[in-house]
Amino acid sequence: MKRRTFIASGAVLAGGAWSGMPLAFAQNKPEQAKVSIAVGGKNLFYYLPLTIAERRNYFKDEGLEVEIADFAGGAKALQAAVGGSADVVSGAFEHTLLLQAKNQYFREFVLQGRAPQIVLAVSKKAMPNYKSVADLKGKKIGVTAPGSSTSIMASFVLAQAGLKATDVSFIGVGAGAGAIAALQSGQIDAIANLDPVMTKLDRAGDIRIVSDTRTLTDTKAVFGGNMPAGCLYASQSFITKNPNTTQALTNAMVRALKWLQTASGKDLIATVPESYLLGDRALYLDSWQHVKEALSPDGLMPADGPATSLKTLQAFDETVKGKPIDLSKTWTNDFVKKALATVKA
Repeated sequence: MKRRTFIASGAVLAGGAWSGMPLAFAQNKPEQAKVSIAVGGKNLFYYLPLTIAERRNYFKDEGLEVEIADFAGGAKALQAAVGGSADVVSGAFEHTLLLQAKNQYFREFVLQGRAPQIVLAVSKKAMPNYKSVADLKGKKIGVTAPGSSTSIMASFVLAQAGLKATDVSFIGVGAGAGAIAALQSGQIDAIANLDPVMTKLDRAGDIRIVSDTRTLTDTKAVFGGNMPAGCLYASQSFITKNPNTTQALTNAMVRALKWLQTASGKDLIATVPESYLLGDRALYLDSWQHVKEALSPDGLMPADGPATSLKTLQAFDETVKGKPIDLSKTWTNDFVKKALATVKA
Protein backbone atom coordinates (compact mmCIF):
# COMPACT_ATOMS: atom_id res chain seq x y z
CA MET A 1 0.00 0.00 0.00
CA LYS A 2 2.79 2.41 0.94
CA ARG A 3 4.60 1.61 -2.30
CA ARG A 4 1.48 2.37 -4.35
CA THR A 5 0.99 5.64 -2.53
CA PHE A 6 4.60 6.56 -3.21
CA ILE A 7 4.23 5.74 -6.91
CA ALA A 8 1.01 7.75 -7.17
CA SER A 9 2.63 10.73 -5.47
CA GLY A 10 5.58 10.46 -7.80
CA ALA A 11 3.26 10.48 -10.79
CA VAL A 12 1.64 13.71 -9.57
CA LEU A 13 5.03 15.33 -9.04
CA ALA A 14 6.20 14.14 -12.41
CA GLY A 15 3.06 15.53 -13.98
CA GLY A 16 3.76 18.90 -12.38
CA ALA A 17 7.32 18.86 -13.64
CA TRP A 18 6.25 17.68 -17.08
CA SER A 19 3.80 20.54 -17.46
CA GLY A 20 6.48 23.07 -16.55
CA MET A 21 4.21 24.44 -13.83
CA PRO A 22 5.13 24.45 -10.10
CA LEU A 23 2.76 22.27 -8.09
CA ALA A 24 1.78 25.17 -5.81
CA PHE A 25 0.89 27.27 -8.86
CA ALA A 26 -1.13 24.42 -10.34
CA GLN A 27 -3.18 24.18 -7.16
CA ASN A 28 -3.86 27.96 -7.23
CA LYS A 29 -4.47 28.19 -10.95
CA PRO A 30 -7.14 30.81 -11.82
CA GLU A 31 -10.55 29.21 -12.21
CA GLN A 32 -11.23 31.64 -15.06
CA ALA A 33 -8.17 32.55 -17.12
CA LYS A 34 -10.02 34.97 -19.41
CA VAL A 35 -11.28 37.99 -17.49
CA SER A 36 -13.05 41.07 -18.86
CA ILE A 37 -12.58 44.35 -16.98
CA ALA A 38 -14.73 47.42 -17.62
CA VAL A 39 -13.27 50.86 -16.93
CA GLY A 40 -14.49 54.39 -17.49
CA GLY A 41 -11.70 56.66 -18.74
CA LYS A 42 -8.68 54.37 -18.78
CA ASN A 43 -6.30 57.19 -19.72
CA LEU A 44 -6.87 58.97 -16.39
CA PHE A 45 -4.39 58.72 -13.53
CA TYR A 46 -7.35 57.46 -11.47
CA TYR A 47 -6.93 54.13 -13.29
CA LEU A 48 -3.16 54.23 -13.83
CA PRO A 49 -2.44 51.07 -11.77
CA LEU A 50 -4.71 49.11 -14.14
CA THR A 51 -2.76 50.33 -17.15
CA ILE A 52 0.56 49.50 -15.47
CA ALA A 53 -0.59 45.96 -14.63
CA GLU A 54 -1.68 45.50 -18.24
CA ARG A 55 1.31 47.10 -20.00
CA ARG A 56 3.94 45.46 -17.81
CA ASN A 57 2.29 42.04 -18.28
CA TYR A 58 1.55 41.54 -14.59
CA PHE A 59 -1.82 39.98 -15.42
CA LYS A 60 -0.15 37.56 -17.84
CA ASP A 61 2.41 36.66 -15.17
CA GLU A 62 -0.53 35.56 -13.00
CA GLY A 63 -1.88 33.28 -15.71
CA LEU A 64 -4.62 35.68 -16.78
CA GLU A 65 -5.76 36.85 -20.19
CA VAL A 66 -7.37 40.20 -19.41
CA GLU A 67 -9.52 42.14 -21.84
CA ILE A 68 -10.15 45.77 -20.85
CA ALA A 69 -13.18 47.62 -22.23
CA ASP A 70 -12.96 51.39 -21.90
CA PHE A 71 -16.15 53.41 -21.46
CA ALA A 72 -16.85 57.15 -21.26
CA GLY A 73 -17.30 57.04 -17.48
CA GLY A 74 -17.54 54.81 -14.43
CA ALA A 75 -21.32 54.59 -14.57
CA LYS A 76 -21.10 53.02 -18.03
CA ALA A 77 -18.48 50.54 -16.83
CA LEU A 78 -20.74 49.63 -13.94
CA GLN A 79 -23.62 48.93 -16.31
CA ALA A 80 -21.39 46.51 -18.23
CA ALA A 81 -20.76 44.48 -15.09
CA VAL A 82 -24.38 44.49 -13.99
CA GLY A 83 -25.44 43.51 -17.51
CA GLY A 84 -22.98 40.61 -17.57
CA SER A 85 -20.68 41.81 -20.35
CA ALA A 86 -17.81 42.40 -17.88
CA ASP A 87 -16.57 40.27 -14.99
CA VAL A 88 -14.85 43.01 -13.03
CA VAL A 89 -14.99 46.81 -12.87
CA SER A 90 -12.10 49.18 -12.38
CA GLY A 91 -14.14 52.01 -10.94
CA ALA A 92 -15.20 54.09 -7.97
CA PHE A 93 -15.76 52.35 -4.64
CA GLU A 94 -19.00 54.23 -3.98
CA HIS A 95 -20.67 52.27 -6.77
CA THR A 96 -20.65 49.19 -4.53
CA LEU A 97 -22.81 51.15 -2.07
CA LEU A 98 -25.21 52.33 -4.74
CA LEU A 99 -25.56 48.76 -5.99
CA GLN A 100 -26.30 47.37 -2.54
CA ALA A 101 -29.04 49.96 -2.14
CA LYS A 102 -30.62 48.19 -5.14
CA ASN A 103 -30.03 44.73 -3.62
CA GLN A 104 -27.11 43.97 -5.90
CA TYR A 105 -24.00 42.84 -4.02
CA PHE A 106 -20.62 43.82 -5.41
CA ARG A 107 -17.40 43.90 -3.40
CA GLU A 108 -14.16 45.86 -3.68
CA PHE A 109 -11.07 43.64 -3.39
CA VAL A 110 -8.10 45.89 -4.19
CA LEU A 111 -7.87 49.67 -3.88
CA GLN A 112 -6.17 51.76 -6.56
CA GLY A 113 -6.70 55.23 -5.13
CA ARG A 114 -6.88 56.61 -1.59
CA ALA A 115 -8.07 60.01 -2.83
CA PRO A 116 -10.55 60.71 -5.67
CA GLN A 117 -8.22 63.02 -7.68
CA ILE A 118 -11.33 64.83 -8.95
CA VAL A 119 -11.22 68.59 -9.47
CA LEU A 120 -14.31 70.78 -9.75
CA ALA A 121 -13.65 74.01 -11.62
CA VAL A 122 -15.56 76.76 -13.40
CA SER A 123 -14.84 78.17 -16.83
CA LYS A 124 -13.27 81.62 -16.56
CA LYS A 125 -14.86 82.49 -19.89
CA ALA A 126 -18.38 81.30 -19.04
CA MET A 127 -18.35 82.39 -15.39
CA PRO A 128 -15.94 85.35 -15.08
CA ASN A 129 -17.75 86.71 -12.03
CA TYR A 130 -17.88 83.43 -10.08
CA LYS A 131 -17.92 83.97 -6.31
CA SER A 132 -19.28 80.81 -4.69
CA VAL A 133 -20.67 77.33 -5.38
CA ALA A 134 -24.16 78.83 -5.23
CA ASP A 135 -23.38 80.51 -8.57
CA LEU A 136 -23.47 77.09 -10.23
CA LYS A 137 -27.25 76.92 -9.94
CA GLY A 138 -28.75 76.50 -13.40
CA LYS A 139 -25.37 75.90 -14.98
CA LYS A 140 -24.06 73.03 -17.14
CA ILE A 141 -21.35 70.96 -15.47
CA GLY A 142 -19.29 68.61 -17.59
CA VAL A 143 -18.57 65.20 -16.01
CA THR A 144 -17.03 62.04 -17.43
CA ALA A 145 -20.52 60.49 -17.50
CA PRO A 146 -23.68 61.16 -15.46
CA GLY A 147 -23.68 58.95 -12.36
CA SER A 148 -19.90 58.53 -12.39
CA SER A 149 -17.56 59.48 -9.54
CA THR A 150 -17.07 62.92 -11.09
CA SER A 151 -20.77 63.72 -10.83
CA ILE A 152 -20.87 62.21 -7.32
CA MET A 153 -18.08 64.51 -6.16
CA ALA A 154 -19.68 67.54 -7.79
CA SER A 155 -23.08 66.67 -6.29
CA PHE A 156 -21.54 66.46 -2.81
CA VAL A 157 -19.89 69.87 -3.16
CA LEU A 158 -23.21 71.29 -4.37
CA ALA A 159 -25.03 69.73 -1.40
CA GLN A 160 -22.61 71.35 1.03
CA ALA A 161 -23.58 74.69 -0.51
CA GLY A 162 -27.30 73.94 -0.19
CA LEU A 163 -27.87 72.98 -3.83
CA LYS A 164 -29.38 69.80 -5.20
CA ALA A 165 -27.97 67.81 -8.10
CA THR A 166 -31.14 68.72 -9.98
CA ASP A 167 -30.24 72.42 -9.68
CA VAL A 168 -27.60 71.90 -12.39
CA SER A 169 -27.33 69.97 -15.63
CA PHE A 170 -24.69 67.25 -15.74
CA ILE A 171 -23.31 66.76 -19.24
CA GLY A 172 -21.19 63.73 -20.15
CA VAL A 173 -17.97 64.90 -21.81
CA GLY A 174 -15.66 61.90 -21.32
CA ALA A 175 -12.17 61.97 -19.87
CA GLY A 176 -9.85 63.19 -22.59
CA ALA A 177 -9.58 65.70 -25.42
CA GLY A 178 -13.39 65.83 -25.72
CA ALA A 179 -13.71 67.13 -22.17
CA ILE A 180 -11.14 69.85 -22.85
CA ALA A 181 -12.89 70.87 -26.07
CA ALA A 182 -16.29 70.97 -24.34
CA LEU A 183 -15.08 73.55 -21.84
CA GLN A 184 -12.99 75.61 -24.22
CA SER A 185 -15.81 75.83 -26.77
CA GLY A 186 -18.37 76.94 -24.19
CA GLN A 187 -20.55 73.83 -24.28
CA ILE A 188 -20.29 73.65 -20.48
CA ASP A 189 -19.95 76.27 -17.74
CA ALA A 190 -17.98 74.16 -15.28
CA ILE A 191 -16.25 70.80 -15.19
CA ALA A 192 -15.56 67.96 -12.75
CA ASN A 193 -12.78 65.82 -14.16
CA LEU A 194 -9.35 64.40 -13.43
CA ASP A 195 -5.73 64.68 -14.49
CA PRO A 196 -4.22 65.10 -16.95
CA VAL A 197 -7.34 66.90 -18.23
CA MET A 198 -7.56 69.34 -15.32
CA THR A 199 -3.88 70.27 -15.27
CA LYS A 200 -4.03 70.98 -19.01
CA LEU A 201 -7.04 73.29 -18.59
CA ASP A 202 -5.49 74.98 -15.56
CA ARG A 203 -2.20 75.61 -17.35
CA ALA A 204 -4.06 77.09 -20.29
CA GLY A 205 -5.75 79.55 -17.92
CA ASP A 206 -9.21 78.26 -18.83
CA ILE A 207 -10.50 77.36 -15.36
CA ARG A 208 -10.78 78.49 -11.79
CA ILE A 209 -10.56 75.60 -9.33
CA VAL A 210 -13.46 75.37 -6.86
CA SER A 211 -12.73 72.08 -5.10
CA ASP A 212 -9.72 69.76 -5.34
CA THR A 213 -9.25 66.17 -4.12
CA ARG A 214 -5.84 65.33 -5.55
CA THR A 215 -4.07 65.23 -2.18
CA LEU A 216 -4.93 63.49 1.08
CA THR A 217 -5.16 66.81 2.93
CA ASP A 218 -7.55 68.34 0.39
CA THR A 219 -9.59 65.13 0.27
CA LYS A 220 -10.08 65.09 4.04
CA ALA A 221 -11.02 68.77 3.93
CA VAL A 222 -13.74 68.08 1.36
CA PHE A 223 -15.09 64.76 2.65
CA GLY A 224 -14.17 64.83 6.34
CA GLY A 225 -12.08 61.63 6.23
CA ASN A 226 -10.32 59.13 3.99
CA MET A 227 -12.30 58.78 0.78
CA PRO A 228 -11.53 55.57 -1.17
CA ALA A 229 -11.56 56.06 -4.90
CA GLY A 230 -10.63 53.79 -7.80
CA CYS A 231 -10.64 50.07 -7.09
CA LEU A 232 -11.31 46.69 -8.62
CA TYR A 233 -14.72 45.35 -7.66
CA ALA A 234 -16.84 42.43 -8.78
CA SER A 235 -20.10 40.73 -7.89
CA GLN A 236 -19.95 38.64 -4.75
CA SER A 237 -20.94 35.62 -6.84
CA PHE A 238 -17.91 36.11 -9.12
CA ILE A 239 -15.54 36.37 -6.16
CA THR A 240 -17.05 33.32 -4.46
CA LYS A 241 -16.81 31.22 -7.62
CA ASN A 242 -13.36 32.49 -8.59
CA PRO A 243 -11.20 33.07 -5.49
CA ASN A 244 -7.96 32.16 -7.29
CA THR A 245 -8.82 34.42 -10.21
CA THR A 246 -9.62 37.25 -7.81
CA GLN A 247 -6.33 36.65 -6.01
CA ALA A 248 -4.43 36.68 -9.30
CA LEU A 249 -6.01 40.01 -10.27
CA THR A 250 -5.12 41.41 -6.85
CA ASN A 251 -1.53 40.18 -7.09
CA ALA A 252 -1.09 41.97 -10.42
CA MET A 253 -2.60 45.21 -9.14
CA VAL A 254 -0.55 45.24 -5.93
CA ARG A 255 2.56 44.67 -8.01
CA ALA A 256 1.58 47.65 -10.19
CA LEU A 257 1.01 49.85 -7.12
CA LYS A 258 4.42 48.91 -5.76
CA TRP A 259 6.07 49.66 -9.11
CA LEU A 260 4.46 53.11 -9.20
CA GLN A 261 5.91 53.98 -5.79
CA THR A 262 9.44 54.00 -7.20
CA ALA A 263 8.93 54.56 -10.93
CA SER A 264 10.62 57.57 -12.49
CA GLY A 265 8.90 59.93 -14.88
CA LYS A 266 10.92 58.35 -17.68
CA ASP A 267 9.67 54.90 -16.65
CA LEU A 268 6.08 56.13 -16.68
CA ILE A 269 6.31 57.79 -20.09
CA ALA A 270 7.87 54.64 -21.51
CA THR A 271 5.04 52.48 -20.16
CA VAL A 272 1.76 54.28 -20.85
CA PRO A 273 0.30 54.63 -24.36
CA GLU A 274 1.27 57.79 -26.25
CA SER A 275 -2.39 58.85 -26.37
CA TYR A 276 -2.42 59.31 -22.58
CA LEU A 277 0.00 62.23 -22.86
CA LEU A 278 -2.47 64.53 -24.66
CA GLY A 279 0.39 65.65 -26.90
CA ASP A 280 2.42 67.11 -24.03
CA ARG A 281 4.87 64.89 -22.12
CA ALA A 282 5.94 67.65 -19.74
CA LEU A 283 2.32 68.33 -18.80
CA TYR A 284 1.69 64.63 -18.20
CA LEU A 285 4.63 64.41 -15.83
CA ASP A 286 3.52 67.59 -14.05
CA SER A 287 0.06 66.07 -13.63
CA TRP A 288 1.65 62.92 -12.23
CA GLN A 289 3.29 64.93 -9.47
CA HIS A 290 -0.12 66.39 -8.58
CA VAL A 291 -1.78 63.01 -8.10
CA LYS A 292 1.00 60.62 -7.09
CA GLU A 293 0.07 60.86 -3.41
CA ALA A 294 -3.54 59.93 -4.23
CA LEU A 295 -2.63 56.44 -5.42
CA SER A 296 -2.72 53.68 -2.84
CA PRO A 297 0.78 52.48 -1.92
CA ASP A 298 -0.43 48.98 -1.06
CA GLY A 299 -4.02 48.35 -2.22
CA LEU A 300 -5.49 48.26 1.29
CA MET A 301 -8.82 49.87 2.12
CA PRO A 302 -8.43 52.42 4.96
CA ALA A 303 -10.54 51.57 8.04
CA ASP A 304 -12.67 54.72 7.87
CA GLY A 305 -12.92 54.83 4.07
CA PRO A 306 -16.20 52.96 3.49
CA ALA A 307 -18.04 55.02 6.12
CA THR A 308 -16.80 58.28 4.57
CA SER A 309 -18.02 57.13 1.17
CA LEU A 310 -21.45 56.23 2.55
CA LYS A 311 -21.77 59.55 4.39
CA THR A 312 -20.92 61.36 1.15
CA LEU A 313 -23.66 59.59 -0.81
CA GLN A 314 -26.22 60.04 1.94
CA ALA A 315 -25.70 63.79 1.72
CA PHE A 316 -27.42 64.02 -1.66
CA ASP A 317 -28.39 60.64 -3.18
CA GLU A 318 -31.96 59.51 -2.62
CA THR A 319 -31.02 55.98 -3.69
CA VAL A 320 -28.96 55.54 -0.53
CA LYS A 321 -30.77 57.73 2.00
CA GLY A 322 -32.51 55.63 4.62
CA LYS A 323 -31.28 52.34 3.16
CA PRO A 324 -29.62 49.82 5.54
CA ILE A 325 -26.23 49.50 3.83
CA ASP A 326 -24.00 46.77 5.25
CA LEU A 327 -20.52 48.19 4.66
CA SER A 328 -18.83 44.91 5.58
CA LYS A 329 -20.26 43.39 2.40
CA THR A 330 -18.85 46.08 0.11
CA TRP A 331 -15.12 45.53 0.60
CA THR A 332 -12.41 43.12 1.74
CA ASN A 333 -8.69 43.39 2.43
CA ASP A 334 -8.21 39.60 2.48
CA PHE A 335 -6.85 39.28 -1.05
CA VAL A 336 -4.54 42.28 -0.69
CA LYS A 337 -3.07 40.96 2.57
CA LYS A 338 -2.19 37.69 0.82
CA ALA A 339 -0.70 39.59 -2.11
CA LEU A 340 1.43 41.78 0.15
CA ALA A 341 2.87 38.68 1.79
CA THR A 342 4.10 37.25 -1.50
CA VAL A 343 4.21 39.83 -4.28
CA LYS A 344 7.41 41.69 -5.14
CA ALA A 345 7.55 44.77 -7.32
